[in-house]
Amino acid sequence: MADPRLFRLRVTFQETGRLALLSHLELARALERAVRRAGLPYAVSQGFSPHMRIAFGAALPVGVGGTAEFFDLFLTDYLAPDKALAALQEASPADLMPTAAVYVEPKAPAASVACPVSTYEVRLSEAPAAIVVPETITVVRKKKEKVLTTADFLVGPVEHDGATVRFTLEAKPTGSLRADAFLRELSAATVAAGHAAEGLHPVSFLRVVQREAR
Repeated sequence: MADPRLFRLRVTFQETGRLALLSHLELARALERAVRRAGLPYAVSQGFSPHMRIAFGAALPVGVGGTAEFFDLFLTDYLAPDKALAALQEASPADLMPTAAVYVEPKAPAASVACPVSTYEVRLSEAPAAIVVPETITVVRKKKEKVLTTADFLVGPVEHDGATVRFTLEAKPTGSLRADAFLRELSAATVAAGHAAEGLHPVSFLRVVQREAR
């Protein structure tokens, strides 16, 4: 339940360079350390194991960076967003840099589900002649194989410009398609069709937009 006495600050940040290799747990710890170094008046949970009141957006696969990541930090006192942002920037490494801060309503959707639509931009190891989007993708979850229909998660067409590919996926309440799994199968289908050489792989992989479902 939202606590009306707390101020919910949504911080947008970039996760780039070597820090894109952090796991979600490692990322969470790094962000919490930055908040502490910044000296922000963060709220603490109740109970036997008090911890910082901070909520993170949808997790990225390891190795995938982001330029529009965000987390919600609950503050006990109001602090002007620009001052909070400046303090966080001073306390953060370059590859984990906050870029914006704004207050959101206490009853707004949780950070993890607020923006289920994500756009990714990938630079491949070579420029394929064409892109082949697989109709289905087989994933393994809890040691069981599951076949996902690509069209259930893909929003709009896959854009292809030289070695750069851009696509948008939507996470559904019933499940989601990981961006790295989609790219892996897309690359395999493209190679199998003869549009690229063997070993097609991402040189850079970023989530560049997160937004609400329309």
